[in-house]
Amino acid sequence: METCFETEIGGRILSLKSGGIAKQASGSVVVQYGETIVLVTAVAAKDPKPDISFLPLSVEYQEKIYAAGRIPGNYFRREIGRPSEKETLTARLTDRPIRPLFPKGYNHEIQIIATVLSMDKENDPDILAMIGASAALEISDIPFDGPIASVRVGRIDGELVINPTIEQTAASDINIIIAGSKTGITMVEGGGDIVSESEMIEAIFFGHEQMQAIIEIGEKLTAAVGKPKHEFISPKPDQALVDRLTPEAVEKFPAALAITDKLERKAAVSAVKAEIFAGLGEEFSERKKEVSEILGGIQKDICRKMILDDEKRIDNRRLDEVRPISCQVGLLPRTHGSALFTRGETQVLSVLALGSGRDDQRIETLNGMETRAFMLHYNFPPYSVAETKRVGGPSRRDIGHGALARRAITRILPKEGFDYTIRLVAEVLESNGSSSMGTVCSSSMALMDGGVPVSAPVSGIAMGLISDGERIKILSDILGDEDHFGDMDFKVAGTKDGISALQMDIKIKELSREIMEKALDQAKVGRLHILEKMAAAISMPKKELSKYAPSITTVQISPDKIGDIIGPGGKNIRAIQADTNTAIEIDDTGLVKITSSSKEECDAAVEIVKEIGTPPEIGQIIEGTVVRITDFGAFVQIKPKTDGLVHISELANYRVKSVTDVVKEGEKLTVKVIDISRDGKIRLSHKATLEGADSSDGRSDGRRPDNHRSHDSRGQNRNRPDRPNRDK
Repeated sequence: METCFETEIGGRILSLKSGGIAKQASGSVVVQYGETIVLVTAVAAKDPKPDISFLPLSVEYQEKIYAAGRIPGNYFRREIGRPSEKETLTARLTDRPIRPLFPKGYNHEIQIIATVLSMDKENDPDILAMIGASAALEISDIPFDGPIASVRVGRIDGELVINPTIEQTAASDINIIIAGSKTGITMVEGGGDIVSESEMIEAIFFGHEQMQAIIEIGEKLTAAVGKPKHEFISPKPDQALVDRLTPEAVEKFPAALAITDKLERKAAVSAVKAEIFAGLGEEFSERKKEVSEILGGIQKDICRKMILDDEKRIDNRRLDEVRPISCQVGLLPRTHGSALFTRGETQVLSVLALGSGRDDQRIETLNGMETRAFMLHYNFPPYSVAETKRVGGPSRRDIGHGALARRAITRILPKEGFDYTIRLVAEVLESNGSSSMGTVCSSSMALMDGGVPVSAPVSGIAMGLISDGERIKILSDILGDEDHFGDMDFKVAGTKDGISALQMDIKIKELSREIMEKALDQAKVGRLHILEKMAAAISMPKKELSKYAPSITTVQISPDKIGDIIGPGGKNIRAIQADTNTAIEIDDTGLVKITSSSKEECDAAVEIVKEIGTPPEIGQIIEGTVVRITDFGAFVQIKPKTDGLVHISELANYRVKSVTDVVKEGEKLTVKVIDISRDGKIRLSHKATLEGADSSDGRSDGRRPDNHRSHDSRGQNRNRPDRPNRDK
């Protein structure tokens, strides 16, 4: 029997249904909003996975192309195995707010699968997948400390909008996704068009207020169909062993943790652990993993206590202090722009490549094919953290960090008048805390080094949090270790004037408005400090693009001339490209984009395109070809498929008896456009181009000059036989 609860949000009905389909899953919910429908299932393995120290949770999000009434455009005509970027990012969005809500030490494998069954092209299914994940876990027998809900918030013309449609989202200057509980925020992802901290806080907590109706129907569904949770008690360490290890660990760890260098600190901490374990004797030889976990917990407690009690960080910085920064630009001579950003032990090299429209990324989505003229790709090689592992394609983390940095940079890119495709690649060379924010900084500088006319430089910073429930300490520019033992990872990027992107994850249950406001204010101070350091290397875009960047010029032609440029079967456009060594693209409006590796080749193609595609203008002088002769004049082709009539009276500045006395078919003839009728007929004059002609209307005084000579197609001068020379 199907059970359904619904509520109105954003002027549309959102419903949660369960009991009708996928009944063998531990929990199964169908979420519908408008005509977009997502099925979300949650399943937990019956038996635990022994000897693991992490939560074995996997989240999958699948967009089925049939949901939009379409057949996939790839060769196989089916959804291929590797998830798209949108699927990967939505899976991460779904995972992040629910992961902290499972019991500590829970080791049953859990799998969440969200499948898009219907898509109305108005309501994005990503929010529904997040809502469904919490609801499916809540009604299942899997231990879960929910409920939570998710919403998207946009802002159009200064007004906040809950769950804007896809079209409204594109017009919003704020676009954030929020997950939260009844009393606080659990996750934030999104950005804005350089908005203030106070505006972002208002948007976040507007969304938190609106999501309460979703939490309410989720609770009703759980009350109606929820299963009893299977019992799980979080494992606790052997207290006697903890008591034995603590005194020595508390004595020896602080000196090791005070070492600033990451690798040296790690080696010193490992040495302390080895020394303590060796002192336990032979009876503990089989309990090394247990001892290591207890010592790790003590180490974490010491680090947190140092911050809460003494405001002392493991690298001896103040809580709001940013690590030393150095910046360089123009490192790579043949790329179109490059920059190296180093902050402490995090170092990122960003490289810029510019291309034409043919280089745009083409993506198949539920809405159809989309193109992307700006790409930012993030790479995290194992050597950046002194590790060895298989090098392959981008991981989910790589895709997520790249998307965050791309969102931060997008808002400063030129919105019009810059016809290049932009690709930035960020190579993380070292990592110890927020390589994604290092990517924002290095990418911003690489764009300026390449001469891309960005509106302002962007920097980013990662904020942390330590809380014991009563005391709260916020950390600026967190290290990897501080991320590991801390309670929050809050990344904020923007210009000096406001925020362009942010991302927040927490390990505690929720955050209050007061904490978020304080974190954003402290992040602003750090962001401005980093911008100052970047400005010492480069403060504005270079005036010119790299000499190695392709030359791109746009030409507007009349839409009815597009066919003339392309030619039968593409003959004309292929010939132009071959002759000038260029690439040419034409859209339906008649905008022609010409790309070449050299300006000279580009200019040559521009002239040809203008000659073919630009309609003639009155007063224009053109060299054409005589294509047809009649008794009353000659038709001259002045452009491909464009002829005009030179009337017999306009062939010379004397009376012409026969057209063939002056011109023949196939001859070149210089003419002036003297009239274009409403129906497009063109009147030409050769007489107007001759010496003594009145250039205003193409007519002369009617008298033949004494020294007049007519010019034939062979470049020879000849006297007209029909009129005697007056001097003879």
